[in-house]
Parts: sequence; C-alpha cells; structure tokens
Amino acid sequence: MVTVKLGNTGIVANKNGFGALPIQRIDTEHAVKLIHMALDGGVNFFDTARAYSDSEKKLGIALEGIDRSKYYIATKTTAQTGEKVFEDLETSLGLLKTDYIDIYQLHCAPRCFRPGDGDGVYDAVVKAKKEGKIRHIGITAHLLNVAEEAIESGLYETLQFPFAYISSEKEIALVEKCEKAGMGFLGMKGLAGGLLTNAKLCYWFACQHPSVLPLWGVQRESELAEFLACQQEMPQMNDELKKIYENDRKELAGEFCRGCGYCMPCPKGIKINNCARISQLLRRSPSTNWLGEDWQAEMAKIKECLHCGQCASKCPYGLDTPKLLEKNLEDYENVLAGRVCVSE
Repeated sequence: MVTVKLGNTGIVANKNGFGALPIQRIDTEHAVKLIHMALDGGVNFFDTARAYSDSEKKLGIALEGIDRSKYYIATKTTAQTGEKVFEDLETSLGLLKTDYIDIYQLHCAPRCFRPGDGDGVYDAVVKAKKEGKIRHIGITAHLLNVAEEAIESGLYETLQFPFAYISSEKEIALVEKCEKAGMGFLGMKGLAGGLLTNAKLCYWFACQHPSVLPLWGVQRESELAEFLACQQEMPQMNDELKKIYENDRKELAGEFCRGCGYCMPCPKGIKINNCARISQLLRRSPSTNWLGEDWQAEMAKIKECLHCGQCASKCPYGLDTPKLLEKNLEDYENVLAGRVCVSE
C-alpha cells in the first residue's frame, strides 16, 4: 500500500485520508459502515472538525473499541480565544471517545496564530500538547499568504491546504516549502468541492507528490471504493486521463467557487455555495437537476443582491462573490433561453 510520512510528526498514513465532513449528510448507521469499510481497506487517517456538526460523534461511535494505535485522528477548532480552544478540545475528546487527538488544527485560520498573542489561542494548544491531550499542532488555511506565514513561522507541524490538479503553481509550491520545513501537508478539497469527478486522476495527481496526504471527502461506499481500488492498481496517465486533465485545467483553473459555504448565510437567502458555481454544475452533472422551477427561483434571488459585501469578506479564497454570482446568473439565463447548450 502507498503511504505518506507526515513531516517530522512520525505519523505514517495510508495515502487515502478520510475527510469526514460529508458524513454529516448521512445517518449514523451508514456513516459507521463507511468508516469501517475505510478501515478494512487500509485507511488509518481520519480528519474531522468541531464545525462539522455531528461528524466527530459519528467517528467516535465507529472507532470505539478499535485499537487506538491502529489509526490517527485529526480534528480542528475555529476558536478565537484560549478559553474556547480548551472548551472545543474537551468536547472533541468526548465525542471522539479518545484520550488524545493526533493532530489538533486551528481551523480556517484568518492569520498565523503565535505565542504571546493576546487571544491566547496558540498558547492554549501548546499547553494542551504538554498535557498529552494532543500530539501535534496543525493549522488549516485557504489563503496563500496565511499558509506561507505558517510555514515560515516554524510553529506548526502540519499544514492543511486545498490541493488538487487544478491548483495554481504557487499553491502547489507550498508542498515543497513544507517538505523543507519538516511539516506534514494535508491536502483538502482534492475533488475541488465536487467539481472533479475522476477518482483515478485525482489519486494519480496526489501520487506525484509523495509527501502529500490527500483527504477525500466521501459519503457513499461507491466513492470510497474508487479510491481504495487505486491502491490495488496504481492509476497511470493515459490519453483518456490526459484529455480530462487538460480540459479541467482549462475550465476550472483560476477563480471559481469551491462550494465551502463559509460565505453564508446571505441576508437575501441566496444559496451562494451553489449559485456561484452553477455554470460548472450545469456542465458536470445532469443539467436537468439544476434547470427546474425550484432552482430557477433560487437563481432569481441573485437579482435581489444587496451588494453588502458580507459574502466577499468571508470568502476564504478572496473571491469577488457578488461579481461571480452575476456571471453565473448570466450563464444560467443563457442556458434557459437556449443560447448555450449543456449536456443532459
């Protein structure tokens, strides 16, 4: 099996990391079954967060009674104070039914937290590590400048950052910087928020970077099976995959909505995480799913946009969200009017 050594942490994980955000969307029985399928397939690294509603609870139920040395757990806190860090940590430990967290990460960090900051966030995770409640300190970021500062600071043992074959050269360069700094690299959004659909190609790309541990967000057994199969038969680049790769790079590389939802809620009720990427969704899933009356009504809400700037200020990728919404509405109306054709 292909494995990844995470920097200087001593953690050696199966190249398929389990991203547990999507298990919020399925019931406990199916979540437990999915996690056990992952374990049986050799997966030994599970990534979750306090912000993922009941994800930690489902993981705790699934992993209870299994030898703790056989798997790693990473979770996260969005705490902005030291006191909140400890509160979140205790909640996570209880829900995950464990005495320690392997990697405790500062989630979607708006900046590089440092010791001695007035908020006490970094000092709190250091204290928790000394107490044995966490083994390693990590940080997750969506902004390039925050990620680069975290690497340069020498304060963190792992970085979690978006990583897919449509990533920019500057984003991919973070991997080498982490290697030089002895940091582990956890690749989030390897499917670009669901816009990339070829598991073999996504896995192939991750394998071009041996130090990257990709975290696949899956909620169906069929999805997980595709990634597990890649370890049995390593994907090789061929003409078919090359064509998909080049088309996706052309269509998606650059500024696009990943559907993370950090920009919401919208005061006008716009479902930004889908409306701002409807152009891609129309072309990458059956268009009839998005052209019905319900979605026509949802897209029409964009015309009521207040241009208040709330969504753009919260976008972790720094996107001009109102402008992106307007562009997607224009594309959507062109499709409805038959001026642009998409696949059924």
